[in-house]
Amino acid sequence: MKKMIAVVAFAGLSSVAMAEHGPAGCGLGTEYVFPDATEWYEHVLAATTNGSSGNQSFGMTSGTLGCKDANGPLATNTQKFMDDNMDQLAADVAVGKGETLDALAEVMAIDAADRGEFAAALQANFARVFNAEATSASAMDQVNAVLAESVRLNKYAA
Repeated sequence: MKKMIAVVAFAGLSSVAMAEHGPAGCGLGTEYVFPDATEWYEHVLAATTNGSSGNQSFGMTSGTLGCKDANGPLATNTQKFMDDNMDQLAADVAVGKGETLDALAEVMAIDAADRGEFAAALQANFARVFNAEATSASAMDQVNAVLAESVRLNKYAA
């Protein structure tokens, strides 16, 4: 059953990529290996390249490899991330570490060298970011305010 769900989800993602990028979809094969594909066999080879190493899924998730219009979860949608993960993020920020906090840093493109300071700054401002009346929008605004006030992290503030 899990395999069937994964196949259906992957097929859905592939169709999103294909809608914007032609029959082979976006990915390494389309962008770099066969960028000027016109024949059916070139599209098949490009699609095989895109799907064989997982680079199409990576491209859709990160908004790279020509998949910038796919609007994947890592493309730039920090507010959507906050909407979907606020409770778990609050738990992670309270302790200063965790998968959801790491994921937020990734979504916000925080450099690996700055992630420790990012986590510490949010933990130090926990009550401000996740106050009793906090919504996902106000929490995201406060995260950006905390970043803007930091000399080292202000380059990440929206």
